[in-house]
Amino acid sequence: MGRRRRVSERGLQLIEKQKIRYSYGVLERQFRLVFAQAERQAGITGENLLVLLERRLDNVVYRLGFADSRAQARQLVQHGHILLNGRKADIPSCLVKEGDTINWKESGAKTEYYKQMVESIEAKSVVSWLSLDKENLVGQVLSLPTPDDIGAKFDGKAIVEYYSR
Repeated sequence: MGRRRRVSERGLQLIEKQKIRYSYGVLERQFRLVFAQAERQAGITGENLLVLLERRLDNVVYRLGFADSRAQARQLVQHGHILLNGRKADIPSCLVKEGDTINWKESGAKTEYYKQMVESIEAKSVVSWLSLDKENLVGQVLSLPTPDDIGAKFDGKAIVEYYSR
C-alpha cells in the first residue's frame, strides 16, 4: 500500500478551477471563454471572473429564489419560462445588466412548479445586488455584483495562475 502523494501547486489550482466550474455548472470551453473575457476587462482578473459568472441569467434566476439549484435555473431559462426585460430569454449564459428585470412568462406561471415555488419564496432571502417583488415575482438587478457581494468561496488568484502558465 502506497501513501498518498502531496498535491502539487498545479493540482491545487486545478482543483480550485474545477470547484468554481462545477458550482456554476459551466463546461470547460465556456469557462475558458468567460476567463478570457475577464482577462480583457480592467481590474483584477479573478474578481472579474466571479462577477461575470454571477451575472449569468441562470445564476440570477437561482439567486432570486426561482429555482433550488443552478441546474434547475438553467432548465427554467432554456425551456423559455423566464422573461428578461419583458422578452423571452432562453440562453442561460446571457449576462444581465444593471436595471434589468427578470420575471415569469404567463404560460410558465400556470405550471405546478410555479405554484409550489410561490409558497416557498417567502422564506428565501435575496442577495443585496438584486431585489425581488414577492407579490408579482419580478426580480430586478439593482447594481452589478461586487466580489464582496458574492462572498466567494473560491480562490480567483489560483484560477488566474492556472491559466497563466
